[in-house]
Amino acid sequence: MTSKTQGYLYVLITMCIWGGFTITSRLSVKWQIEVWDLTALRFLLAFCILMPILIWKKDTAFLWKKEPFILALIGGVIYCLTAYSAFKYVPAAHAAIFLNGCIPLCTAVAGFLLFKQPFDRHTWLSLIIMLIAITAMSALMYQETGVAFGFGDLLFTLSAMWWGIFTVLLRQWKLSAWHAMSGVAIWSALIYLPVYLLFLPKNLTAPEPMHLFSQVIFHGIFVVIIATLTYVEAIKRLGAFKTGSIVTLAPFIAAVLAVPLLGEPLSFAIICGLFGMGIGALQPWRWFAQKKLHH
Repeated sequence: MTSKTQGYLYVLITMCIWGGFTITSRLSVKWQIEVWDLTALRFLLAFCILMPILIWKKDTAFLWKKEPFILALIGGVIYCLTAYSAFKYVPAAHAAIFLNGCIPLCTAVAGFLLFKQPFDRHTWLSLIIMLIAITAMSALMYQETGVAFGFGDLLFTLSAMWWGIFTVLLRQWKLSAWHAMSGVAIWSALIYLPVYLLFLPKNLTAPEPMHLFSQVIFHGIFVVIIATLTYVEAIKRLGAFKTGSIVTLAPFIAAVLAVPLLGEPLSFAIICGLFGMGIGALQPWRWFAQKKLHH
């Protein structure tokens, strides 16, 4: 297998898991699984798998630096709580628009604010397309429902901001894929679990045990561990832009699949939003420019 083929295989795995994240997070609401419980069990499972491996490899020194702690707080605990909570209020299609669609936008803004990284013309063009898409969608939604921007949409936008900051810090600090993933998982558990056990409501008896088990396995192993590693490996082989663009498609596909799978509505406003945000995130004009260069 060539390096490029491996890259596309890693992208495919990441896409399946990220698309699954949107569907399963929405399902967890239908299955009466509380945000607090899912977040706690996800981190606990990842911690129980990764900590023994790090101890066995004698590779725990990096955990005591400030970087994994800060990354865990932003991209682990706070991101999970706002993203999971948002699914309680709005359908899966909104996640594709306000969470995944806004991530490239928020990453560019975070890079500029934190490290004075300038916008290139592609980023400016993306930002303009995305702002037009969100404005048009909000106007259409207001006509249809009387609400332009719901509480769930606000939570998804906040989540995109956290993920944007997380991505920029991750790039700046240059941690390896393994250290980034295990550091975030372990510190997230250490920060969140004591708070959960002492102060947060628990509702582990309401959902079916099988439902709870499947969600914890998927979020704790597939989302936290496997998708992080495949995503970073794909970036190594295909570059950040190409990987990010292709993977961004996953939640958009999930939004369309949520219509038959979860019986969720897909209004004209949402279709406009998905289309506009998809173009802004994918930046198709760059693909054509690259193809011309190769010819």
